[in-house]
Amino acid sequence: MISLKDLKNAFLVSLWFVFLTFPLMVIKVNPFERTIDWRWQNMGYVAAGSFICYLASRFFLASKAAKQKKQKLLDIPDKPKSDWQQRLLSEPRLYLPVLGVILAILLIFPQIFSTYQINIMITALMYVVLGLGLNIVVGVAGLLDLGYVAFYAVGAYSYALLNLHFGLGFWAVLPIGGLLAAGFGIILGFPVLRLRGDYLAIVTLGFGEIIRLILENWNDFSRGPSGISNIPRPGFFGMEMTLNQSISYLYYLMIALVIFTIFVVNRLQNSRIGRAWFALREDEIACQAMGIDKTRTKLSAFSLGAFWAGMVGVIFAAKTTFVNPASFTFLESAIILCIVVLGGMGSIIGVIIAALILMLLPEYLRAFSDYRMLVFGATLVLMMVFCPLGIISTVRRTYTIDKNLKTSNDREDYT
Repeated sequence: MISLKDLKNAFLVSLWFVFLTFPLMVIKVNPFERTIDWRWQNMGYVAAGSFICYLASRFFLASKAAKQKKQKLLDIPDKPKSDWQQRLLSEPRLYLPVLGVILAILLIFPQIFSTYQINIMITALMYVVLGLGLNIVVGVAGLLDLGYVAFYAVGAYSYALLNLHFGLGFWAVLPIGGLLAAGFGIILGFPVLRLRGDYLAIVTLGFGEIIRLILENWNDFSRGPSGISNIPRPGFFGMEMTLNQSISYLYYLMIALVIFTIFVVNRLQNSRIGRAWFALREDEIACQAMGIDKTRTKLSAFSLGAFWAGMVGVIFAAKTTFVNPASFTFLESAIILCIVVLGGMGSIIGVIIAALILMLLPEYLRAFSDYRMLVFGATLVLMMVFCPLGIISTVRRTYTIDKNLKTSNDREDYT
């Protein structure tokens, strides 16, 4: 039921949305005729839409709470939750057909769509890898890193500078860029070993800004704001390729890198170091009390997460053939962090879906012109209201005792 308090709050929410969107939705400046068009009807649309959406959300949450209360009163046990991602991956008959269809679509994508669409997809795949890399640090290990773009910049400038001064090619610099970024991850990790929460976020944010300011002001080293241009695209055994062919080639490279990243990150999460990361995220003191080396665990998370950012930075430099410090601002770190939070902390599939949504949705909302970012922001707000744990939230694995199963020694089996 909708109460009088909900109606009052809905009215206040609608007024607040009208106030926020007034300059964008109501005022339209005509620079040629130097006039202002007042679109008052849009203000009514925003007020009515926000009023109805708020009431609908309250009704949904109230019905959900009432259902849970009824189950509790009737003593109806909840359905046991399970990690469906692990169950899906453990059943080849379930995931192999879906995986085959997705892979086939990705392989024929360049033959169907234009170069513009391929470029958009390359960017989305780059952010998939960046999201999976940051997911190691933030989602799995629980270390809030707001300077992740610094490792991205290290990889990009590694390729640009090594090619400029030493003539090294893409394939030679690709592992070097990842290793250099991993080294910077260890350098960042040492000062923040005793920090957590907001203090860790502030220090990592400062680290990201330090790297950007060094690249912007050290002209003899990085050419400052002018950047470095004429960076060669990745080659294939010395073959000459046209622009369209090189873009398609880079697209397939990103497909291979995404598959490799998913495989490695999944293996890491299920390994001993991955369990140590999860323990560190849940309770750092208990993790240390169990004998886990907190220093090595944190440094490994920072270095491995930075490694993927460095590799993507090399690919970014090869894709754009130009790098400058303006491409590595705090906004990039915020976008990658949004991918991790929106997808679900520690969820590989969720991060992939969130990266595709955040990168592709603004491009395909260009038909809405001035309103596309408004629609994009509203979509993110709705997703976080109804999915506060992310698109696909990870379920903590639990162990229950089956009392019906006994061994000859009356020992209980754990399932």
